[in-house]
Amino acid sequence: MEEKDVFSGKTVDEAIAEGLKALNIAREEAEIEVLEEGKKKIFGAVKAKVKVTKKLSDGARAVDFIDGLMSILGLSAVAELVNDGEKIEINITSTDSNKVIGRHGEVLDALQCLAGAVSNIGRDEYKKVVVDCENYRENREKTLIELANKLAAKAVARARRVTLEPMNPYERRVIHSALSESGEVKTISCGKEPARYVVIIPNNEKPYEPRADRRERGFRGDRGFKGDRRERGRGDRRDRGDRRERPAQTGGAARAKKEIHFGEFLGNSGAGKKEEE
Repeated sequence: MEEKDVFSGKTVDEAIAEGLKALNIAREEAEIEVLEEGKKKIFGAVKAKVKVTKKLSDGARAVDFIDGLMSILGLSAVAELVNDGEKIEINITSTDSNKVIGRHGEVLDALQCLAGAVSNIGRDEYKKVVVDCENYRENREKTLIELANKLAAKAVARARRVTLEPMNPYERRVIHSALSESGEVKTISCGKEPARYVVIIPNNEKPYEPRADRRERGFRGDRGFKGDRRERGRGDRRDRGDRRERPAQTGGAARAKKEIHFGEFLGNSGAGKKEEE
C-alpha cells in the first residue's frame, strides 16, 4: 500500500504531474522527493515513484518548529498561526504559561527569535515574526507605558535623570515611544547588548554641583566639616589638660586612631558623591 503523498508513473515527470494534479497545486508550491526512477526491464518495467507535498508557508514552518521544540522541552503547549501575511503572528497556549513566557518574557523572546530564523529561511527580505503567549505582550506593553510615565514624572520632580533596568530592543522601543511626545523629558539608550538600558532625562535637569558649592551648603560627609572638627577637637584638648600629660606611646596610639578615622571619613565622602551622581 502506497503512502498518501506518493505518486507513480512511467517516468518521474509523469509521476510528478499526477501528484500536482491530485493536490491541485502548481509545481513551485510543491516539495518533491524522487523515491524511485522509472526504468525498463527485459520483462516489463518499474514505475517511477515520487513524494509530492505542498510547501509549508513561512508561518506554518515556524509553528511546526515551535510545536516540536515544546515537545522536546517537555512542555504542554500548542502553537497557533494567527496571521501569515506581511507579519507572522503566532500564539502559544499552554497549561504552564509561566515557563513558556519566562522572567520578563525572556523565554518567549528566545522562541520568537528562533521562529523568526526558521520562517525566513530562503527569503531575501526579512519577514517580522511575533510570538505571544496568552496576551502577554499586550499586558507587558501597558505595564511599560505606565512605568515610563511614572518615572518621567519622578525625573521632572527631582530634576534628575532616571536610569531603567536593562531591557530588550522591543521593550526599549515601547519606553521611547511612550515618552516621545513629552515636552518635559527626553530618552536615550545607553550601554551594550544585552545590558542596554534607557535613561530618562528631564528638561529641567540640574547641572552637576561642584564640591565647593556643596561645602557651602553643609553637604554631609564633605571635607568642609574637617576644619570644624579640628577646632572642636582643639577646644576639647585645651579644656582637658590631663591629655597633655599622657605618655608618648599613648599619644602615638591616639594619632594612629585619628589617621584611621580620617581614612574612613574620606571613604564616606566618596560614597556620598557616588550616590549623589
